[in-house]
Amino acid sequence: MDSVQITDTVLRDGHQSLIATRMRTEDMLPICAELDAVGYWSLEVWGGATFDACLRFLKEDPWERLRQLRAALPNTRLQMLLRGQNLLGYRHYADDLVRAFVERAAALGMDVFRIFDALNDLRNLRTAIEATREAGKHAQGTICYTTSPVHDTAAFVAQGRELAAMGCDSIAIKDMAGLLTPTATEALVKGLLDAVDLPVHLHSHATAGLAEMCQLKAIEAGCRHIDTAISSFAGGTSHPPTESMVAALRDTPWDSGLDLERLQHIAAYFREVRRKYRAFESDFTGVDTRVQVNQVPGGMISNLANQLREQNALDRMDEVLAEIPHVRADLGYPPLVTPTSQIVGTQAVLNVLTGQRYQSVSNEVKRYLQGGYGQPPAAIDPEVRMQAVGNAETLEGRPADLLKPELGQLREDLGELADSDEDVLSYALFADVARQFLQARRAGTLVPEAPSVAPVEGESPATATDAQRRAPTEFNITLHGESYHVRITGSGHKGQPERHFYLDVDGMPVEALVETLDELVLSGGAEGAIATTISGRRPRPSAPGHVATAMPGNIVSVLVEEGAAVSAGQAVLVTEAMKMETEIQAPIAGTVKRVLVRKGDAVNPDETLIEIEPT
Repeated sequence: MDSVQITDTVLRDGHQSLIATRMRTEDMLPICAELDAVGYWSLEVWGGATFDACLRFLKEDPWERLRQLRAALPNTRLQMLLRGQNLLGYRHYADDLVRAFVERAAALGMDVFRIFDALNDLRNLRTAIEATREAGKHAQGTICYTTSPVHDTAAFVAQGRELAAMGCDSIAIKDMAGLLTPTATEALVKGLLDAVDLPVHLHSHATAGLAEMCQLKAIEAGCRHIDTAISSFAGGTSHPPTESMVAALRDTPWDSGLDLERLQHIAAYFREVRRKYRAFESDFTGVDTRVQVNQVPGGMISNLANQLREQNALDRMDEVLAEIPHVRADLGYPPLVTPTSQIVGTQAVLNVLTGQRYQSVSNEVKRYLQGGYGQPPAAIDPEVRMQAVGNAETLEGRPADLLKPELGQLREDLGELADSDEDVLSYALFADVARQFLQARRAGTLVPEAPSVAPVEGESPATATDAQRRAPTEFNITLHGESYHVRITGSGHKGQPERHFYLDVDGMPVEALVETLDELVLSGGAEGAIATTISGRRPRPSAPGHVATAMPGNIVSVLVEEGAAVSAGQAVLVTEAMKMETEIQAPIAGTVKRVLVRKGDAVNPDETLIEIEPT
């Protein structure tokens, strides 16, 4: 076979890379008939961050999305990205859970499982590969490409041989950050094809501006399967445009045979869809050659920007990107792909926002340092290990070997809230998020996150999204019988408790400092009705025993009660930020006087969360 086969990523990685995984199923289904008629080798439609985003933001059942896409795409292979023993979550799961997940996904219509491990620890792929083959589906073993002092072509080729020996049907080169160069691509593809008698698929992000050249060199070297994205969701941190590669291969021995006219129509459809989600676009999804240094993958950078924006820290993105390579080196040069991209990225954020490296360490970093994710490619910095986990024992074997079967207990924990085995699996991956989703589904109160914040150009305010809010910028105020004409001309950063407002009062410029002490939560809809009131602001930390967090987040667990005796360094809270959990420790020994938070509360760095009286 000389013709090149194409996998289009628009329904998964394309929108994960460019609009933070926010595309809704309702925007996928209308174009499915045309996608199905193209003749793609496969469509990537599931996995990666889509599962989490469906439950957390879109309030969609990801399993139902798979059912609907299977029905709408009867003639095309459906493909997903599976994180090996991590499945679609951020920890390792027991083997029974991995097997159950693969079985259900296969039963609902998944054809191709692209299976990878963030550390390229192939022990973590075995169970998922076996389960895929038992289900009669295509098991694609994946090599996560990266560069470092300990990574080279020979090592990647050796991994390819191992994957072939494990029974994989094909090998994928996953260049998640766009690090491949044309020369490196040619060498790696030739090395793999010489070593294994399996098809080689190339998945490369366009972040560094090299992906199209890399794909062409791969094809010349014998690769016959490439990943692209329809042009309206291509380029930058996404993938080479489908239409461009189809055009480039015309009149060559590798002609894909795909219809450019049909593809143009599909591109036009998604161009309109993308406008709907412009609120999730970021300034960090275009071509960025800094990726050759920071190695942040395409699927992560838009999410990272969005998360920093939520914490009013987007202006510190450059600092975070500069810190990431240092954290990566400290942790033994892991490839940056979920979950290690989140682990390294979140720790870099903590280091930057706290102003002191490893002052605050996420639980995931601690687990990583203790071997909870597998074997790092290189030695971990001993000082970082000692600072984070001390002399704690390090696991040398496969992490999942220590895990007992989980499915039965999870089914019992969820109880009657589960309507199906799929619900139990959702709960297994994202316990709190899934439980909230299932409770809201049962109550009929699921409300998806608004896709945008303002009307599309040419759209009237009356037809704008329900989440749109109207805020007055010019008004008259009458106070004690005196009237004032006020116009707001500017303001400081949104979300800060103390915020500067710049006003024009009866023609005179005025600066006002507004400190938020209480807030109102508004419902959606045109009426903007007040739904609830949240409690007044917590006091600022002012004493050695006042416990605070290093960065904004949510309370996952409160570990102490009022009246409890605590020692210095004892964990008293667990917070979650950027999908990573961090233990907050007692700064002094003493007695807990007040607990000012509970599970689920949103918290900020300038708030006292617990008060401890010294003993």
